[in-house]
This record gives sequence, structure tokens and C-alpha cells, in this order.
Amino acid sequence: MRIARFVVDSDPAFGIVEGDEGSEEIAVISGDPFFTGIQPTGTRHKLEDVRLLAPIIPRSKVVGIGRNYAEHIKEMGNETPPAPLMFLKPNTSVIGPNEPMPLPEFSDEVSYEAELCVVIGRICKDVPVDRVDEVIFGYTCGNDLTARDAQRTDNQWARAKGFDGSAPIGPWIETELDPEDLAVRGRLDGELKQDGRTSQMIWGVRELVSYVSQAFTLLPGDIIMTGTPAGVGTIEAGQRYEVEIEGIGRLSNTARR
Repeated sequence: MRIARFVVDSDPAFGIVEGDEGSEEIAVISGDPFFTGIQPTGTRHKLEDVRLLAPIIPRSKVVGIGRNYAEHIKEMGNETPPAPLMFLKPNTSVIGPNEPMPLPEFSDEVSYEAELCVVIGRICKDVPVDRVDEVIFGYTCGNDLTARDAQRTDNQWARAKGFDGSAPIGPWIETELDPEDLAVRGRLDGELKQDGRTSQMIWGVRELVSYVSQAFTLLPGDIIMTGTPAGVGTIEAGQRYEVEIEGIGRLSNTARR
């Protein structure tokens, strides 16, 4: 099931995206599916007639995972961490599909990072690996934008990873997906730059959710960005980056100053 958040006239609403590419429709649901479940209203819209928003604005947090693909670690000249390397991005970093990505004035070196994102569905803490599936609402595409120059100079990654608009996500949340071996691709102005698979992650989705939940109480709508495959590079104003994840769809955003 693909859960989207969108606007037609004014107020945001949630809906289920149905149909094949090019002929999709959104079946509107009432309320918030994270708290009220899936309740169709009977209203439908063509996908082309609505504006998609970020499928969720986290009530609490976005947890990023760094250095989770061996080839990406190698290309950046880093060492493999002994455990998942976590950082936080505020919910003000989240933007939706086709929204402009604002490049911060303090950076001249912003890079793209295509990532599979896990969306949490229920409050949880200290989740055993074998029960992780119970707390996952679904999955979406993400782009973990990073100001590399700030990352090098700052002792913490808050500014480099958490600036406004640094976490595009979307286009919707896929609730029925096996995350173990999915293609993760990224294209800059149509040119393939990243091409990996989630099976190449050092720590898989279930290990990550369990590990993160040991540090943080996870709330409905929280997002875990699971790391990026090799091929990262810089993006300039006017360039467009598209993240495509097998079984989910495509997230596309254009950078601007």
C-alpha cells in the first residue's frame, strides 16, 4: 500500500495511491493513518491533479546513519565504524517531492546521498531484532544532503546534515516491502551516479532499528535514513537529483540558492 500526503486546494490530506504509473489515482482517507488507521472517504483524485507533499513530517526526529556501505566508506577515505554511526536531523530539514532544495549560504560543497528511509509506525524502545517488523509503518526514498565543508570543519554534524531542506523524502510511503535487497539509485540531471543495493549495507534495516531504539524512544512518524551507497558528489543550484528505490518509486528535487 502506498500512502501519500498531498494537497488539492488548501489543507493537506492523506490518501492511498492506486494504479499503474501514468494512470495513478489517490483514494482519500480520513484523518492521520499513523493514529486513526486506513479509513477511505470515497473521494478520489487523479495523481496528476494533486501536489504531493513529504509523506510525513516527523513529530520528533530524523535519525541518520553514516558510513553504512563499504564502497561509500572507501570513496570518502574513512574507516568502518565499529557500530552504526548515528546523527540527528531536525524535522525542519524535511521537504517533499519536487520541492526546491535550498543550498545553505554557509556551504560551497553540498553533496547528494540517495537512501532508503524507514518510517516508524508506533512508539517503541529497546526493540529486539526479531520484533522490528512490528514497529515499522513503511519505507520511503530519501536524500541525505550534506554540506561537506561544514562536515570537515565542525566537530558535530548538526549544521552539515541538519540545515533546512536537507532531508527530501517521498514520494509516498510503501507499507508492504521487503527491505533486504532493493536497488538504490541516484541520478544527477538524468545521469546515473549511485547504483547500489540494500543487501550491501553493513547493518541491515532490522539491526538499525533495533540499535537506534536502544538510544532513542521512537515515535510514530520518526524516520531512520539507512545510509548511502557509493557515488556521492556535489550538486549545484539548478541541478536536479532523483532518488529511485526498487519497490517504492522516485523522489526528485532541484537545488536552488
